[in-house]
Amino acid sequence: MVIDILTLFPNMFEGFLSESIIKRAIQDKKVTINIHNFRDYSLDPHHNVDDYSYGGGAGMVLMPQPIFDCVEKLKTKDSKVIILTPAGRKYEQKIAYDLSHEKHLIIICGHYEGFDERIMSLADLEISIGDYVLTGGELPAQVVTDSIVRLLPGVIAEESHLEDSFNNNLLDYPVYTKPAEFRGMKVPDILLSGDHKKIDKWRHDEALKKTKERRPDLLERS
Repeated sequence: MVIDILTLFPNMFEGFLSESIIKRAIQDKKVTINIHNFRDYSLDPHHNVDDYSYGGGAGMVLMPQPIFDCVEKLKTKDSKVIILTPAGRKYEQKIAYDLSHEKHLIIICGHYEGFDERIMSLADLEISIGDYVLTGGELPAQVVTDSIVRLLPGVIAEESHLEDSFNNNLLDYPVYTKPAEFRGMKVPDILLSGDHKKIDKWRHDEALKKTKERRPDLLERS
C-alpha cells in the first residue's frame, strides 16, 4: 500500500513515522508513506494557500488550486482520496478494514477555517474521527493511517486485530498478565483453569457485559 498525506505541517509526522509499528511496517516494505507539503504547489508569489472567505466570516479558507494540483500529480487509477473534515462520515473500525484493502490512499489534512467547498469534489470519502474540532487534520491523518496500517497483512499478527474492540460490535474483553494477584486484586480463576472452551465463553460474556454497560449503542447496531 502507498499512502500520500497532504499537509501544511510535515514536521508533525516525524515522530509518527519513526516509531513503533508504523516504523517497522515501513522498514518491512508493507507500506510506503509519503508526506507532501501542498504549499509547494501554490502558484502565489508568496506561496500562500489560504484567503478570506467570500461573504465575510472569521478565519481563512484553504484555496483550491494548490490542493488540486498536488492531488492531480499523485492520483492514479488505483487512488482513493480522503478528506479529513468534521462534516465527514464518523470513522469506525469497519471503514479501517475497508481502506486496508486499497492500493493507494491520498489523505488531505485541512487547516484554518476549512476547505473551499470545491475541494470536496476531489474526495472519494470524507472522514471525521469524532464530534469535536481540532486545529488541523494532521492528528486525524495519523489516527486513520495507524488504524489502517496495523491491519495490513504481516504488520501484526492477524489474531491480534481479529480480537480488537469493535469487531462484531463488541468492546474487547478484560485481559490480565502476571502476577496472578496484585495488591489484593486477583486474576479470575477461569483464566487459570486451562479450559479454553470455558475461557472463550467467559471472554465473550465479559465483552458483552462491558459493551452493554459502556457502549449500548454498539449492541443496538447488531
